[in-house]
Amino acid sequence: MSMSTGSGGGVKAQPNVTPMIDVMLVLLIIFMLVIPAITAGFQAIPPTGVNLKPHPEEDVDQVLGIDANGQYYLNKKAIPNAELPQRLKAIFENRTEDKLLYVKAHKDLQYGKVLDALDIAAHNNVTVTGMITDQRPGTVSAVQTDNLFNAPPAAPAGGKP
Repeated sequence: MSMSTGSGGGVKAQPNVTPMIDVMLVLLIIFMLVIPAITAGFQAIPPTGVNLKPHPEEDVDQVLGIDANGQYYLNKKAIPNAELPQRLKAIFENRTEDKLLYVKAHKDLQYGKVLDALDIAAHNNVTVTGMITDQRPGTVSAVQTDNLFNAPPAAPAGGKP
């Protein structure tokens, strides 16, 4: 009788890549959800109103955002609340004109926290502050010139063609 000894029955050292692929897919999904929230700046739902004039933001505009938790954002970048006076002073100290700061606060934020931010701004070379609000959904301003995005096209100058 002969007996065969199998040489192929040893332990193989191959990594199982299925769990690694599962982990990578989960990380990909997490990053796909988190990155847009980070790049969007901050999440604040400003108060709404009627008859508001739209204001397109320009590059030179300085916008102070305050989220629902009272965290400050300067031009959509989170800053420690204690650094706000120094940052505002550095921005507005050397300006000779246009010392204007727009404030965009969450609608559920206590108004006292908005007043604190306005007080800090007033003590650090900001001369004018403006509050940013949104037009109430489903409404249009009663002032026709305020409806820049919904205004009818202007009539051509010079009479009949």
